[in-house]
Amino acid sequence: MSHFLDINKTDPAALREMVNSAHAMKTARKGLPKGAPDAGAPLAGRMIALIFEKPSTRTRVSFDVGARQMGGQTMVLSGKEMQLGHGESIADTARVLSRYVDLIMLRTFEEATLLEMAEHATVPVINGLTDASHPCQIMADIVTYEEHRGPIGGRRFVWSGDGNNVCSSWLHAAGQFGFDLSFTGPETLDPDPRAVAFARQKGATVDIRRDPLEAAIGADAIVTDTWVSMHDPESARERRHNQLRPYQVNETMMARAKPDALFMHCLPAHRNEEATDAVMDGPQSVIFDESENRLHAQKAILRWCLGV
Repeated sequence: MSHFLDINKTDPAALREMVNSAHAMKTARKGLPKGAPDAGAPLAGRMIALIFEKPSTRTRVSFDVGARQMGGQTMVLSGKEMQLGHGESIADTARVLSRYVDLIMLRTFEEATLLEMAEHATVPVINGLTDASHPCQIMADIVTYEEHRGPIGGRRFVWSGDGNNVCSSWLHAAGQFGFDLSFTGPETLDPDPRAVAFARQKGATVDIRRDPLEAAIGADAIVTDTWVSMHDPESARERRHNQLRPYQVNETMMARAKPDALFMHCLPAHRNEEATDAVMDGPQSVIFDESENRLHAQKAILRWCLGV
């Protein structure tokens, strides 16, 4: 049994295996209808529980479709239905679900909820997102970068904006896949120092640059994310906008990067806030490929967790 809790907690060889598997499965599905089964139906007879304390579009649909394409069945549960830790304890919930299903995917708020679920489950647990990290997204992003530009090792990425949970997973990936990352954003929103330390300990060059135009020079890719969470109060939203406006990814910033640099954003986006329409819809943007590759990357993660 193998959990997929975070990129920094997974062996680099296993991560590479998943990325390669995602590429292979995507290639194998070319020309097939979306509902057509994968050859061999590797998840036949498997039941997957998808638990959402936080709402989602991409995570829910991609895991659901991916499991079904591989011959599995899914059970989608909301936070209101589960009330994790408010009625039955998380530990007991994990023990009970393990009697019914073959794998649990959890999208939640507190990292502690995920870790407690994994500690007490006797089936694999996948991190669909926490406030601390978003590993499934970054696995899809690596698949995306490599299908457009080849091996990610040795490249330099620029993260512009808020050093949030997605940024933390990019830092974890820098350490595990061997690329460098420059963070550009306000000091008040710097990335998690533990994620920075992990990447550096693994040999990645991680630097923090306050000038976004200087940071973008020579970048292989520029990455950003929404400036506000759906749960942020209005007062927090305005403060964040004031801090982050200088870090909008626009045509001027992209022009400082390499001519073949990619623009990446995990979506959903607030257009013309964290990035302009011209960048998001421009020739360097791969944002919708990232969304599609959530499907293929997560299928590879499911197979790795279940050993099939």
